[in-house]
This record gives sequence, C-alpha cells and structure tokens, in this order.
Amino acid sequence: MSSCFKNLIDSAQLRIDDEIRVKLGQEWLSYCKDSYNKLEVKVYFCVKAQMDMGISMLRIIDDRQTEAQTEIKRISDRNNGDDVQPKEAVVREIVANVKQNGDRALLEYTEKFDRQIYTADQLRVRGSELDAAYQQISKDLLSAIQIACQKIEAFHRQRVPKSWVQFEEDDVVLGKRYTPVDRAGLYVPGGRAAYPSTVLMNAIPAKVAQVPRIVMVTPPGQDGKINPAVLVAAQEAGVEEIYRVGGAQAVSALAYGTQTIPKVDVITGPGNIYVTLAKKMVYGTVGIDSLAGPSEVLVIADEQANPVYVAADLLAQAEHDPMAAAILITTSKELAQKVQHEVTYQLAEHPRKILTEKAIANYGLIVVVDSLAEAAELSNLFAPEHLELEVAEPWDLIEQIRHAGAIFIGNSTPEATGDYLAGPNHTLPTSGAARYASALGVETFMKHSSLIQYSATALKKMSSTIQILAQAEGLPSHANSVKFRTE
Repeated sequence: MSSCFKNLIDSAQLRIDDEIRVKLGQEWLSYCKDSYNKLEVKVYFCVKAQMDMGISMLRIIDDRQTEAQTEIKRISDRNNGDDVQPKEAVVREIVANVKQNGDRALLEYTEKFDRQIYTADQLRVRGSELDAAYQQISKDLLSAIQIACQKIEAFHRQRVPKSWVQFEEDDVVLGKRYTPVDRAGLYVPGGRAAYPSTVLMNAIPAKVAQVPRIVMVTPPGQDGKINPAVLVAAQEAGVEEIYRVGGAQAVSALAYGTQTIPKVDVITGPGNIYVTLAKKMVYGTVGIDSLAGPSEVLVIADEQANPVYVAADLLAQAEHDPMAAAILITTSKELAQKVQHEVTYQLAEHPRKILTEKAIANYGLIVVVDSLAEAAELSNLFAPEHLELEVAEPWDLIEQIRHAGAIFIGNSTPEATGDYLAGPNHTLPTSGAARYASALGVETFMKHSSLIQYSATALKKMSSTIQILAQAEGLPSHANSVKFRTE
C-alpha cells in the first residue's frame, strides 16, 4: 500500500469491514465489479464512509511541499500501474490477429467485447442510418453542433501550415512544401457516454488539412447502433465513412487494413487503456496523434476565486472517468476548505456519483501553497492536460507556466468552453506529456517535404566544403556525387 493511501486511511481511523460492506450493500458490489484495483476499492469506500460521517473525500495538503510533490507525481503516474502488462499481452494478441485475419478477427472481437453479431457488410453505417440520425436529435442539439463546428473550423483554418520558398545567393532555392496524408482514421470512444464533441475535434482539423479520405470508427451501443448525435456531428464535419467497431481491434484494422476497413496513414482520437496500448503498438506502421491517458484538470486559484465555480470545475473533470484527476492549488486556506465542502455538496445528487466519487477519492487533491509562484512550479511538475487560472491577474501568471495542454484564463472561462466550442482542440497531451507535446491540430494530418535547388554556380562554390564533410564521414560516393559535377 502506498504511503499516501495508507495515511488517508489511517487519518480517518477507519477500516473496510463487514459492517461497512453491509451498509453500502449493492453499491459495494457494483463498485468492485468496475474497479481497476482492489486498493482503490478500499480507499474509495474508506472515504465514502468518511463522507457519510460528514468528512470530505477530497484531501487537503497544507504547507507540506514534499508531500504535495509526491502526491502530484503519484497522480501523474496513475496510468502506469502493475496491471498494464497483462493488458499489453491482450492487446498484442488482438493486433496480431486482426493484422493476419482481417474482418474475421474483427467480427469475432466485436461479438466478444461489444456483444454484437455482425456480418462484414454490416460494419459500415449505411446512408439511411446517417439520414435518420438527424430526425433523432433535437433542433437545439443540431444547432449547438453546427455552432461548435463553425467555431472549431474557424480556429483551425488559422493554423494551416503554408508552403514557402526563399531565393538565396547564386540561384539557391530552399523551402518547405506541406501536403496532407492520403487517409486519416478517427477513433471516437463510446461506452460511458457519447462524444459528438470528440468527432468535431478530430474530423474538422483533418478536413481543414484537406485529407482526401477520412474514416471514423466508434464502438456500437448495446442496441448495436451508433449514438445519433455522434453520427450527426460526423456529417456536419464532413465525414460519412463510419464503421461500428471499437477497441484495440478497431485501431489494428485502421493500421493494417481489413477486407472492409481501409488502411490509413494516421490514427487520432482518445480511448481507453486498450485503445491507447494498441495505438502505441501500431505506431511506426502509421502515425498517431498521442498516447492519451485519463483526463485531468489542475486549477490554480487565489482568494478571489468562487468556490462554487472551482468545485464545479473539479467535478467536471472527475465525472469523465474513475481515473480522471482533479487538482486545486491555492494560496487561500479558506478557499481550500470551502471548495472541499462544495465538492461534497455538489456530489450529493450527482447523476454520475459513484464514478465521480471514485475519481475524487483516488485522484482528487487540494494543495495550499504560500505563493502563486509556488503554485506555478507544482503545476509545471504535473504538466496538466487542462490548466485553469482562477486568479485576479491570470495573464501575469501565464508567464510562469511552462507546461500545459490548454490554459483557461480567468473566472469566466471554465474548461467546458474549450471542450465544446471555443475553437482550440480538446484532444490534448495527458500524464505529463505536455512537457514535450501539444494539442491535436491541422498539422497532425499533414507532413512537410524540404525543397532544395542548387545552381551549377552554387554547387561549385560549395563543392570543396561538401567533399571535406563527406570524406570525414567515410562516404566517398557522397563526395564523388559533387566532385563529378564540378570538375
């Protein structure tokens, strides 16, 4: 048991015993079934019992810098547990099977994991189903999708890389030429919820990049159908080639191609651990956007922040997934206590209560620091996917932020603005990857070629220098390729 969990349990002087199990009843059984880790079960129900006694499950670390750093590192590493290796073995087998057996393996896994029996020609969503989707959503939702589509496209059109050339002395021409990939594969997760916003955030940059063929895969629901909002979002973004398949098997199909699903050049989109491991394994055969881990938010707030807003922002992240992380770093002890109370209050009637409580119990944290500079350093250590600056002078604080996927500035900018329609992409680096990676964008679907042209005069002028370098590397034919042209 890690020391942070042990301290959490010991501090409450509680243990998981038969009495608590009886008290929690069916909730205990349901939670255990979905749990990734038995230790997490113990921690969750320990803090659950605390909540029943009026004690918050959201922990506060006050004036203990070393402990705060340890906890932040633990949360950052939450996707690298001991249970990853068995999952890697499962995914490796799936990838190899789909690569070798194509549609046959794909259909077998769809029956096994999604409980759906299809023939190969049923994998692709038909035009009639695409048309019917518009009749199955409200006018308000259609309007919201269209507004989001417009704003996301307008932002991404500003980011299209431009080809360029420059003319130098002696008729030397240098430059770069940008071109789109031929085929892009978009993975859109299903399962706990439908994500039309993920469709838009992946499809629109590909369309703006002018990718000739865009293919989307997404797992079917229990009824074998795709959520109509997802289908409408795809069509509004210009995607109509959609397959009802998910998981590692879908990623493998996109990477290697099957009799039904085409091989693509780049795969983008988030998914569960099996999807992420599959993307990692096929990288090199295809390009990928990133290896997405569980979602996360870090809020830096001072005494002027509204505790109701901050609590809502933390829960907005926690409700995504049991492994989502929600961290507040504040200079105000009073705000920390108010947010702790407010999180408990807002959780009381939360529709996704059990899932959200699990995330808060295991990966929720409040840290009280002496200064905003200290808060910025802890944030840079975590390198959050989403960073909210709910402080009086956020633009001054930005200068101290080095690592963050997206930065939400000021009290009127909740993360939800970026999740849905502000414009910048919401597919962001997680688990500390913001130290070296960036958001998905138009450039994800493009590559560039260097352009180089030398005149005879320019080559002759540089001939001696090139030959010296080639000979130093022991490559005589390199030297000769210049020598023969200039003698």
